[in-house]
Amino acid sequence: MPPPLDVSKLVEPVPKAEPRSLYGNKSPYTVRGQTYRVLPSARGYDERGIASFYGNKFHGYKTSSLENYDMYAFSAASTTLPLPSYARVTNLENGKSVIVRVNDRGPFHDNRLIDLSYAAAVKIGVWPKGTGLVEVRGIDPGQPLQELPPPVVVTSGHPGIYLQVGAFADAENAERLARRLRQADLGEVQVNEAMVNGRHVRRVRIGPLASVDRADQVSARIEGMGLPRPQVAVD
Repeated sequence: MPPPLDVSKLVEPVPKAEPRSLYGNKSPYTVRGQTYRVLPSARGYDERGIASFYGNKFHGYKTSSLENYDMYAFSAASTTLPLPSYARVTNLENGKSVIVRVNDRGPFHDNRLIDLSYAAAVKIGVWPKGTGLVEVRGIDPGQPLQELPPPVVVTSGHPGIYLQVGAFADAENAERLARRLRQADLGEVQVNEAMVNGRHVRRVRIGPLASVDRADQVSARIEGMGLPRPQVAVD
């Protein structure tokens, strides 16, 4: 990996309306047995999760949109945002943010939400740690950036990483899964009530987990129990 980059000299991309790339926007598509659907636009997209980054190993190689990957540009890879599109990525642990142009597909590693370019990772402090807890908010090119709502930064200690193993309308189904997870001794199991798309559900979660590595370990054990891949939630 190259020495630390002086990102103060780099200019963030200015969101603008662009035609969809002829490549990289097939929907649905499947990678490693997992099926993904590309969103019609970045408008309204707002997710929290784990960011990773990719650097000089891929510098100069083609992205999914057949552009050349430039590790010194503020760009990113997403499994669901259209190519190209724009998003603001905020590190929830330090409040630093960056505007990125999404021009690649990925990350296809379990539990990852977005793959940042090397420059973007340095800008918000994900490099050299390797991963970070972030908020990714899609940008509508027709909306002034100053009108974007500010990110909510978790200031009371480390943001919590949770694995959501299931969401049920039936309380007994939620409790049955919770009992199974407690017997497996994977961590603290919580059953929380929530409204999802107008439906009252009970979410079964494990956490908070101490680190991204621990979340990966617990996620693998959950899948080893024959359960679906859990979803990462950052609160």
